[in-house]
Amino acid sequence: MTALPPAPTTTPTAPPPTTSPTALPPTVSPAPPPPTTKPAPPPPSRKPTGTRLAIPVALALLALPLVTAAHHSRPAPFGDRLTVHARVDDQNPGAEPVEPALRAKGRAVEAYDVGSGEPRWTYTREGRRPLTLLAEPGHAFTLWSDGLVTDTERAGGGSVRWHRAIPESAPWLRTAAARGGAGVLQPLSAGARMLAVVTPHRIAAYRAADGDLRWVLPARRGCAFEPARSLRREGALLVAQPCAGTTTSWTSQVIAVDDYGRIVPGRTPLGNGDLERGRGGGSSPEN
Repeated sequence: MTALPPAPTTTPTAPPPTTSPTALPPTVSPAPPPPTTKPAPPPPSRKPTGTRLAIPVALALLALPLVTAAHHSRPAPFGDRLTVHARVDDQNPGAEPVEPALRAKGRAVEAYDVGSGEPRWTYTREGRRPLTLLAEPGHAFTLWSDGLVTDTERAGGGSVRWHRAIPESAPWLRTAAARGGAGVLQPLSAGARMLAVVTPHRIAAYRAADGDLRWVLPARRGCAFEPARSLRREGALLVAQPCAGTTTSWTSQVIAVDDYGRIVPGRTPLGNGDLERGRGGGSSPEN
């Protein structure tokens, strides 16, 4: 048998490398700059608790005198300034209150304690001065240089209850004939339930509680009232009314009034809200 020659040995050839287009590296954009960061503020320093509480307390203590002064010194209309200096119930708790006396001191009305002389309250009006004072239970009536009449709560000076302007009185009060307002303010009843204001031209009666005008009595033609020439007799106020003519009888030159008006024989006075007096005479209308 004839042997076959060996097959030739072939070395496998590696396949040629596959070529592909070269890829460019991706374009890289520059990184943004890092954000500017502010440094964190340092933690607030904590003050001691006692200091934080002391500041409001100190402010409150400083404001207290101002609040107290605003309460005791209260400006009001008509140029009023009413200042309370001391209160009876604060000085003598439990004691029965005693109403102060009154005096005109410079341009002020001053209420003062009778025992000690210490002022209790002061009442002034800008650019004005008090001429005459009338002290009655619960009331401090004052006639001022501009012809204004006021009523102040007498015991503690808590308020000026009312103001009433008297017509045509300011020029007359500046004359010597006015005698400084003597006799202008006259109580018409016990306890000054009614107050008469007497001027040469008229007598006007006011209810003391609220200053309500109750009646007006004008002087006779050719005559004039003289407040300084007046007196009280058995519940009546007698006021001189001299007249220019010599034929006028003397009885017509004296006027008698009370809280219900002029006193004449057989009069039927109108009521002034006095229920006790009105019960006996039926239903009388008020002035």
